[in-house]
Amino acid sequence: MKKRILLLALTLGIMSVQCSDNGSVAINEDNLLIGNWVEPNYSEEKTVYKRAASLPNEAYGISFKEDGSLVERSSGWCGTPPLTFFNINGSWELDGTLIELTKEDYPSHLGWRIVSLTHDELVVKREITEQEKDHRDLMDLYNEIYLLSLSEDCLDENEWTYTAYGAKACGGPQGYIAYSNNIDTEAFLEKIEEYTNLEKAYNIKWSIVSTCDLPQQPSGVECVNGYPVLKY
Repeated sequence: MKKRILLLALTLGIMSVQCSDNGSVAINEDNLLIGNWVEPNYSEEKTVYKRAASLPNEAYGISFKEDGSLVERSSGWCGTPPLTFFNINGSWELDGTLIELTKEDYPSHLGWRIVSLTHDELVVKREITEQEKDHRDLMDLYNEIYLLSLSEDCLDENEWTYTAYGAKACGGPQGYIAYSNNIDTEAFLEKIEEYTNLEKAYNIKWSIVSTCDLPQQPSGVECVNGYPVLKY
């Protein structure tokens, strides 16, 4: 009887040590990705995460749930102290070694390629998603328009005008841009129309949301140190 009690005590002691060694972190052996990942360490194109029992209150972390949902603890794009961290909800799917993330934040679609995954460490590499490629095409076209708008020095405001450009998801233009009457205005306005239609399609395709307030329309253009400035 004493031997049985001693054996039981030893068994419980071993179980206790194993639980302590894991730091009480639950690990799903069928899918090691499930759990909380914190302390990102960025090195070149890779990011290394450590497994944790829970997400930190005042630092970045991401939690992959068994039901396919995720929670990202983030301070957003603002890097100016003091940082305020908040939760961003979303979902995830695993396609081979590709983690497809959908979040209630921009970019709403992300791709993480798993480089390695163990009980304690997750190493991923960012994959450019279709949404990011579409957004890059949109920004490339806008940059082209912007450079055209500055291709002439602003010396006489009577030679300048402005036009609306872009499309907010809720309706209306994104803003207004000045341009010189001395450039090929027909080609310029065609690019404006192309950009506006492209942004409309982007908003619909990726279910983009926006505020419904409209940008203030300028009253004209003035020249300041050779550059066009919209007047209000």
